[in-house]
Amino acid sequence: MLLLNRHPDYRAPLHAVDGETLGIAGADAIERRLAHLPDHAPTPMRSLPGLAAALGIGALDVKDEGQRLGLGSFKALDGAYAVARLTLEAAQARLGRPLGDADLDAPEVRAVAGAMTFACATDGNHGRSVAQGARQVGARAVIFVHGGVSDERVAAIARFGARMVRVEGSYDDSVVEAARVAAEQGWTVVSDTSWDGYERIPGLVMQGYTAIVREALSQWPARPTHVFVQAGVGGIAAAVAAHLWLALGDERPIFTVVDPARAACIVEAARAGRAVRVAHGEPTVMAMLECYEPSPLALRVLFRAADAFMTVEDDDAVAAMRTLARPPGGDPPIVAGESGGAGLAGLMAALRDPEARHALKLGPKSRVWLINTEGATDPGRYAELVGASPEAILARARP
Repeated sequence: MLLLNRHPDYRAPLHAVDGETLGIAGADAIERRLAHLPDHAPTPMRSLPGLAAALGIGALDVKDEGQRLGLGSFKALDGAYAVARLTLEAAQARLGRPLGDADLDAPEVRAVAGAMTFACATDGNHGRSVAQGARQVGARAVIFVHGGVSDERVAAIARFGARMVRVEGSYDDSVVEAARVAAEQGWTVVSDTSWDGYERIPGLVMQGYTAIVREALSQWPARPTHVFVQAGVGGIAAAVAAHLWLALGDERPIFTVVDPARAACIVEAARAGRAVRVAHGEPTVMAMLECYEPSPLALRVLFRAADAFMTVEDDDAVAAMRTLARPPGGDPPIVAGESGGAGLAGLMAALRDPEARHALKLGPKSRVWLINTEGATDPGRYAELVGASPEAILARARP
């Protein structure tokens, strides 16, 4: 299902605070932070000419976030970055002098961090980033997960020393519980979704994602005409759409937000023209995108910067995983988790639908950019769905 953006705010200027957070200055800030991380390197851009030809488009490039900072997903850019920024701000207030990223290892800053606890709710990837960030600065982390988060993903978070708390219900229920407990305990919530009176920290989380676009601007073989980006609460899609707009202006590509059909909170918000909560039904295989209520902050951006919204079925997502694992025409394989290939799932679904293809102006000259937002963050589940382990898939790419 495809909806063109008909919101009254479509193409209206971004709010000033959103432009500042997600624009050039915001990307500069995350770039400075990444420069201080010894294991940081830009993630690769994979060109897939064989798959592009098979799909009947001109070019297909995939930014592969499955290798980001050892965490296996784009989320390595969000929680850890926000934790670092918030730690520096607390230390500046305590010590009474300006501080920069190079000061995070100073004993007096680590003493401040040692008294701080960061909390969040997660489907897996965001919590891992917050836990990693807390360990990097010497703080504590308490991570809330709902019943649908696999034990393997919980263990991947816990290895950073985080305290894990199971919550009954959905991701959205775990968000509420994390905020409640954090308020009682005096902890700092680092959420990737916003709510009334709570926007600045989710804004920092989204700011981290601008690094993806900053890198892509220098990696594209040619500027894309179309972009498909998956959405959970909407943060990654909003950040990418906003930075593309601010960096490229009127030359920005046609931007489509892709939602799981079983958790289509962004699409339903686009239909209603406002944030709505969708019913919690059968879980989607796209576990990292299983969110039933959008972030109002992300929506504020997407209503202005996105051109279209669409849903994909679970079968589409699995087909995308398998296609990236074994692409045609000698293209390099890409290990994409259940949610990582959702952008490709959206592209393939749009190309199958003549009306969607026409509405989005997709054709043989289209140059499409996608983001593989995660690798095999649950290797067992990946092997079950793809029919091979991530190691076996990647072995095909080696000489």
